[in-house]
Amino acid sequence: MSNDLFDSPAAQKEQVYSVSELNREARYLLEDNFPSILVEGELSNIAMPASGHWYFTLKDENAQVRCAMFRGRNQFVKIKPREGMQIQLKAKLSLYEGRGDYQLIVDRMSPLGEGALRIAFEALKNKLHAEGLFDEDCKQEVPGMPKHIGVITSPTGAAIRDIVSVLKRRFPAIKVTILPVPVQGTESAPAMVRAIKLANKKQGVLQDLDVLIIGRGGGSLEDLWAFNDEKLARAIFASELPVVSAVGHEVDFTIADFVADMRAATPSAAAELLSPDQEEFIALFHAYQTQFRSLLTDKVKQGRQSLQWLRKQIKHPGRRLQEQAQKVDGLELKLRREFHYSLSQHRHEVRALSQQLLQHSPRSLIREQGQENSYLYSRLQKAMQQHLHNLRLQLGDMGHALNNLSPLNILSRGYSMTYNEKDQLLTRSDIIKKGEKIRTRLHQGELVSIVEKVNNKPE
Repeated sequence: MSNDLFDSPAAQKEQVYSVSELNREARYLLEDNFPSILVEGELSNIAMPASGHWYFTLKDENAQVRCAMFRGRNQFVKIKPREGMQIQLKAKLSLYEGRGDYQLIVDRMSPLGEGALRIAFEALKNKLHAEGLFDEDCKQEVPGMPKHIGVITSPTGAAIRDIVSVLKRRFPAIKVTILPVPVQGTESAPAMVRAIKLANKKQGVLQDLDVLIIGRGGGSLEDLWAFNDEKLARAIFASELPVVSAVGHEVDFTIADFVADMRAATPSAAAELLSPDQEEFIALFHAYQTQFRSLLTDKVKQGRQSLQWLRKQIKHPGRRLQEQAQKVDGLELKLRREFHYSLSQHRHEVRALSQQLLQHSPRSLIREQGQENSYLYSRLQKAMQQHLHNLRLQLGDMGHALNNLSPLNILSRGYSMTYNEKDQLLTRSDIIKKGEKIRTRLHQGELVSIVEKVNNKPE
């Protein structure tokens, strides 16, 4: 009877598994029926081979389970696992087919207690996001080349050393003021709120601040918790100065990162974002210097050519005065010749009359003729002097008029000539703009100015 039982059709249909098939089916069963779970316990038997994977045991007082965390996931862990550490894991149930060992495949690891912090983090994040504190429309523009940066961080931490080092290397002209605060512990968030408010008052050494950097180096979620404070987030949002958040490493995110006007992966990255490369400015300066020298040489050459042409076209006032003086001298010589000729004629007439007088001996007539001669001579002298005086007055008027037409004389009366950066003479205010450089030619010297206001309508 027993042989018939073992040879029955039901017994022949039972499936036979190999050990590998059994373990594979068991692994599929575990992985398909158990979602990701959170497990808390104590670390032990930690192994970190050259492959980069981590193998360890998670235990409590009564039991233990093997765990594996592969390199693709453990590189995001911010803590260094050590024996006896109380941790919380997020993992999936699985089975290592080669040994048939039940194990956990770990996706995330955090110190025990961090789970509650992360729940609080997500709750505050959702609350502030719903209020619009993370909206891009509310973020201020961060200056590309600030003159003065305020840094809210620990004065002795690595973050400030990294920021100062980067700024000195890239653009040492940027002024840096440290607003010292603790960056960890219960007093950290209130201190940072006070620092932000102090910076926004812009008084004393802070009056020319352009932007703020707030941050610290990396750490665990507990280490960075001060930057997840709600009051700090609202202070950053209310700041009139743009705020750059630079907390931890690239993988670290805090509430301050979301509400800040700009997020930098690290403190060094924040300094990189806010500082131009001085080598680029030096190269650009040399290029502009070469271009300016070339333009200046061409402008001087053109100016000399224009000056030569003007010299040919316009006679110097001194030259005209010389010509007028020569003309006056010619008139004076002509007048003297005419005077001497007239005087000679009168003398000839006097001699003739004297001869007639001698012939007729009329004393009275002689006296009368002598008086008339003296009178005529006196009139002739006065006429000559008056004519000469009139010519000199005419010469003075012509010299004065010529001197008034001189551009240099016009400048000496308080007038000036103003040119733009292209050396074009300005005759209207609507062809110049605020911020442009102008050059004013005076009677003696020049003035170079920057236009602060343009009034196109006379007041």
